[in-house]
Amino acid sequence: MNYMENILRFFLLNREAIFIVILSIFLGVEVISHVPAILHTPLMSGANAIHGVVIIGAIIVLGH
Repeated sequence: MNYMENILRFFLLNREAIFIVILSIFLGVEVISHVPAILHTPLMSGANAIHGVVIIGAIIVLGH
């Protein structure tokens, strides 16, 4: 099979997941664009703290 047929097969097999990802991108853009500037810094610091915990947890899991 050629390259384009493989891509088409991937999209056809995963169309529901691709649809959900596209919808979540639009939803995320809408939510983020409506956050007031005064809340941006606290929300970003909280998100960064959560990501740091996730990364440390992933490093610990990979270490075992």
